[in-house]
Amino acid sequence: MKKSTKLIVALLVVVAALAVTYRLMHRVPSSDMEANAQMQQIITDAGCLRCHTSTPDLPFYASMPVAGKIVMEDVSNAYRAFDMTQMEKDLKEGRPLNPVDLAKVEKVILDGKMPQAKYYLVHWGASFNDAKKEVALSWVKNHRMGLYTDVAVAPDFINEPVRPIADSIAVDVRKVVLGDLLYHDTRLSADNTVSCASCHGLDTGGVDNKQYSEGVGGQFGGVNAPTVYNAAYNFVQFWDGRAGTLAEQAAGPPLNPVEMACESFNQIIDKLAEDKNFVLAFNEVYPDGLSEKNITNAIEEFEKTLLTPNSRFDRYLKGQKDAISTDELAGYELFKKYDCATCHVGEILGGQSYELIGVKGDYFAERQAEMTEEDNGRFKQTQAERDRHRFKVPGLRNIELTAPYFHDGSMATMDDAVRAMAKYQLGIDLPQPEVDKIVGFLRTLTGEYKGKLLTNKNMI
Repeated sequence: MKKSTKLIVALLVVVAALAVTYRLMHRVPSSDMEANAQMQQIITDAGCLRCHTSTPDLPFYASMPVAGKIVMEDVSNAYRAFDMTQMEKDLKEGRPLNPVDLAKVEKVILDGKMPQAKYYLVHWGASFNDAKKEVALSWVKNHRMGLYTDVAVAPDFINEPVRPIADSIAVDVRKVVLGDLLYHDTRLSADNTVSCASCHGLDTGGVDNKQYSEGVGGQFGGVNAPTVYNAAYNFVQFWDGRAGTLAEQAAGPPLNPVEMACESFNQIIDKLAEDKNFVLAFNEVYPDGLSEKNITNAIEEFEKTLLTPNSRFDRYLKGQKDAISTDELAGYELFKKYDCATCHVGEILGGQSYELIGVKGDYFAERQAEMTEEDNGRFKQTQAERDRHRFKVPGLRNIELTAPYFHDGSMATMDDAVRAMAKYQLGIDLPQPEVDKIVGFLRTLTGEYKGKLLTNKNMI
């Protein structure tokens, strides 16, 4: 073959390769495709699943010495920040997506952070062009609107990552009455000194404002007590997610040797059975009588009523523009700018995912306190290494009343917590004026309980 012919063939091959690459980069999902299928194609074309899943689709050069090290570091960092494994499954199976996944996808698109430039250098076909971004953002908006249908918001805020709290959740009032009694009953503890309200006081923001709560015999637990208010909105209960429902959560402390220290629920039932009036009232609601299942169900039903709607920020989202100040609104915009609203989403601004503490810095190395079993977070339940130091994201409702903060109660003030989040999750040092604005916004999240502004007697 002549040199000129070889050159022409080579040029044709290059042109063909460039044409294929161009088509891949500019391919927009067909409008005939179902919305989730469109999104699947977009994240596949963009290369998201090469790094952001538990089973990454590694390129051939990942096995090479130098390139492989860079690839694995990128994969590790990507997976730590955003695990798309469940999102991929939900897309394929047509299930509603987690609002955290929606918020993260939306923020990445709006910021133009992904895919990274160095990824394009070796993956020419990867793309996230404007047309695909428009399709993806529309998908996020429509999916988000489908998640929140019970509380109306003003048209301007229909696509916000946070939502107002509903005024109430449907409950059985008879069970609520019993649950209220049980929640405040010290007979649920071995020595009759500790009730649910001892650590989750309704007049102290749903917490006890201690780093660690005190149980029977003066023992102290190893984790900070989260607020009971709005706990019905959590996707799981406890920092490590070991309880899937409020009833399962209610079954834990009575048998915990540090908290309430009962040997079994039979011990509790025997004590309650001596109260003839209580037994009579209980049997009217639960014909099968006292049992662990019925006791925890009643407490669960009561805790569903512990909602704090109508905060100033709720009223703002519903259209009352003067409900918050200019600085507080600026704080909300900073809250979104600095990615806080990618994890702290939904009605309670959190409680919807497990996240790693220390994405951009080693929180535990700098804490200056010995590691404890509780510091392992979700790992305690799964024994999966990727879950070490992952915790259920706390909700931020009424946060000005619930100090100290974090699972270890190590942050005394909201200022401390905001600065720590910026440092360890984003790797930045926020200027004080921005911290002040974010804290100001957080104060607008205090709601009402039984029609009155929630307060904390420890802070009066």
